[in-house]
Amino acid sequence: MLETPQARWLVRGTAGYRRATLALFLAGFSTFSLLYCVQPLLPIFAEDFGVSPAASALPLSLATAALAFAILVAAVVSEGFGRRGVMFVSMALASVLTMAAAAAPSWTMLLLVRTLSGFVLGGVPAVAMTYLAEETDPRSIGLAMGVYVGGTAFGGMMGRVATGFLTEFFGWRPALAVIGLICLVSAGGFLALLPPSRNFTRRTGFDPSYHVRAWLGHLHHGALPLLFSIAFLAMGAFVTIYNYSGYRLVAAPYDLSQTELGLIFVVYLFGVGSSSVAGALADRFGRHIVLPAGILVAMAGIGITMLPGLGSIILGIVIITIGFFFSHSVATGWVGRVATSAKGHASSLYLLAYYMGSSVAGWMGGWFWAWKGWPGVAAFTLGLFALALCAALRLNTLTRADSAEPSC
Repeated sequence: MLETPQARWLVRGTAGYRRATLALFLAGFSTFSLLYCVQPLLPIFAEDFGVSPAASALPLSLATAALAFAILVAAVVSEGFGRRGVMFVSMALASVLTMAAAAAPSWTMLLLVRTLSGFVLGGVPAVAMTYLAEETDPRSIGLAMGVYVGGTAFGGMMGRVATGFLTEFFGWRPALAVIGLICLVSAGGFLALLPPSRNFTRRTGFDPSYHVRAWLGHLHHGALPLLFSIAFLAMGAFVTIYNYSGYRLVAAPYDLSQTELGLIFVVYLFGVGSSSVAGALADRFGRHIVLPAGILVAMAGIGITMLPGLGSIILGIVIITIGFFFSHSVATGWVGRVATSAKGHASSLYLLAYYMGSSVAGWMGGWFWAWKGWPGVAAFTLGLFALALCAALRLNTLTRADSAEPSC
């Protein structure tokens, strides 16, 4: 009797499913630890290398830009080489490159190594989602995806917190080396745990025209470009806040240490919890309400950060984080709703816009910090969220209700 694809699925409650979810948690943890571990170090980079605040963000901005473009090709590459292998190689290479960044002798070499690490990391996000879609029972995929997203959030937080703690006691170079080593071990754990693909069919042919047509079709769609622009603008504002709040908090009158600054990133956990809340609210009240509401919450948080007290600044960052994750989680789900064909290509364009927003706006925010300090950063990010709000309201006029949403 032939085995059906359904019989080869990973089903919740089985050993294979537990191994796969733990492996993908490690993948998410490693990817975002490696990507964002440099964020608390921007003021130190500016001092050690004698660069401007805008330039100090380049180790993060260049890595996220490279990752954004790599995502477009990673899924295609995995069609020929396999999902599991591509993800492992990406994690291992990025870990080694992070250790190499710790020994970078110059600013130029640091930027080069960080760009390469971002590029190779592109082999994880899109491929992980594809692996889950192919290998997991549809009734069990929600939890598995949630564990993976939880790993990305935990990695993003721990990469920042651990780097700040280690930097204070040992310096930024040993800190990056330790992060790279931890993630290299995680890559080995990932390879040992993740079950080999059972529903994957290797493809030897490559039709570039198909992919180009799919991407162009989504870009000419009425609603999807608005969702892509929201991803770019909201993520750009969010990363800018985190990039330059460090400059503000290590200076007088706050004078936070690197450990104390790193602990600020624990507020990221509020965003993790708010994502599931946003999904529930969207199901109850509609995406067209929750998406702009999330943006407005983030804008209110920026206003609170203008107050001088440390508690007010932290509260403002918490509210910004909650508002951003509200809008991002709803927008992500809306992409899959609107794109009724070639969903993977639509998701890759959304991720491209998302990470390019982090790269471009996160770098440009340094100009506004140099211009007016925190009021300049606040004005810049409020402008980005205001544009995102306009896009969300325009999206509402096009979609009206879920049943009226246009499709590709």
